Amino acid sequence: MRRRPSVPVPQPRVEPLAPALPDPAELEREATLARLFELHYSSMLRLAVLLGADDPENVVAEAFYQIYRKWRRLRDVEAAEAYLRSTVCNLTRMRIRHLQVARKHVENPPVVPDEAVASAESTALLRDDQRVLIDALQQLPSRQREALVLRHWLGLKESEIAAAMGISCGSVKTHTARGIAALTQAMEARR
Repeated sequence: MRRRPSVPVPQPRVEPLAPALPDPAELEREATLARLFELHYSSMLRLAVLLGADDPENVVAEAFYQIYRKWRRLRDVEAAEAYLRSTVCNLTRMRIRHLQVARKHVENPPVVPDEAVASAESTALLRDDQRVLIDALQQLPSRQREALVLRHWLGLKESEIAAAMGISCGSVKTHTARGIAALTQAMEARR
């Protein structure tokens, strides 16, 4: 059998790729989010701790990720802090609900020691004189706890609390009043 002579196949000309120019809007978004992170990470972490998140670092990281994803739909850049606060509240609430449901469906729940070990971040954030108050605060229903933390720790107005919690101003007043009453009763019982 005779071999055919090979014919060279012309190769297409490949142009080297020029580096993509960065989008100015994307650069601005990244810079603004970096500033937002520097300014508000620790306060959002404290908020998650006070609301009772078992993994506050992950809650806050998820909140920043969500604002990053939805940045183009954010109408007012000045509202980013309020959006973060609302997201931290919602994520904490969802996480607590998830854990409650998961605990109900566990056949042999693990033995939980009387005193849970706090993370190093949580311990550093709380002073000793606040621990009793925090323990009492953790015993409140989640909506009352959220309303009290947003009102008295962050100093938000009722309308801002309502927006963060997704409820009416009247409900904020109700949750705040009931929370104060329950907290006062719990604190007096510990004396």
